[in-house]
Amino acid sequence: MNTKDSKYTQYALSREMLQTVQTVQRFDPTRTAALAKSISGAAGLFLTGEGSSRIFPAKNAIHKALKWGLKQPIETQGSRQAMMYDLSRLAVMASSNSGRTSEVIVLMKKLKSQGHSMRFGLTANENTLLHETCNETFVLTCGGEDAVAATKSVAEQALFYQSVVSHLAGRNVRADLAGLDAKLQQALSMPIDPAIIKAAANAGTIYFAGLNDGVAEELTLKTNEITRKKSDFLEGTYAVHGIEEVMDKNDIVFVVDPIPEEMEKFKKVLVDGVGLKVVAIADRPTMFDTIVTPDAGEMSAFVQLCAGWNVLVEIGLALGINLDKPQRARKVGNEFVG
Repeated sequence: MNTKDSKYTQYALSREMLQTVQTVQRFDPTRTAALAKSISGAAGLFLTGEGSSRIFPAKNAIHKALKWGLKQPIETQGSRQAMMYDLSRLAVMASSNSGRTSEVIVLMKKLKSQGHSMRFGLTANENTLLHETCNETFVLTCGGEDAVAATKSVAEQALFYQSVVSHLAGRNVRADLAGLDAKLQQALSMPIDPAIIKAAANAGTIYFAGLNDGVAEELTLKTNEITRKKSDFLEGTYAVHGIEEVMDKNDIVFVVDPIPEEMEKFKKVLVDGVGLKVVAIADRPTMFDTIVTPDAGEMSAFVQLCAGWNVLVEIGLALGINLDKPQRARKVGNEFVG
């Protein structure tokens, strides 16, 4: 994205993506220290929400907790499925930008009625239904979003959760954050090879493969909202375990942060076998065409997400799409009424 070209900045979506840089600059990791201390006494942490409010924020937190050897387990599911579980020993944190997502509110109301003592909320708005159902609710600092597709709020939600996990793991959050803003700016504004954009714009299906840390899965959802293209998330090595049977040579696969030991198999099955194009999003060159992102250490997932947004904006513009107004997708997927 060219940050000064009206071709991009005329859209709220692009402007809000770029505002992620300022959101990171403003983020105060000390804000989550007391929350982490409260959660530390629970048997574990359960993160819930719907769509973009859960996919990257929660799965990135789980990935970090497992990577850092956190003693407390962290789990996630959508709020309706969560209602099937005994959450009495877990701290529960629900994320809803609007603060009125139906599934989330119903779950938190149920927990409140049961006397659950560790109910936390994360939202972008003050004085919401979520506030009424939680012991404590935190409000994002990123401000409202006009585009239907959530972007900067997703990044701040994930940053908030990772900060909590960092405190629980005894990490220096500020050290991990150092220089992240500049790296996000680079990922959002770097030029993307026109051949990659053309291939993706012409693809029947845009696939995203990679770690189950929420990045590739969130980009899959954003592909639907931003480019109106069919898309699918292929976790781990799913891309080479049967789905190749229905892939087409005109499809494209973006592999986010590919595991080196798996790349040869991807090449054999997808490139040599199916004949489709594989593009990597990584902080190093690979055997595929690669969108090389800055290495941000423990924050690299945020950089990869921003690079993916950059790609999707270019695809949407190449297809002549109004980036701010999907025809069917809504800002609040299912609003609580009652």
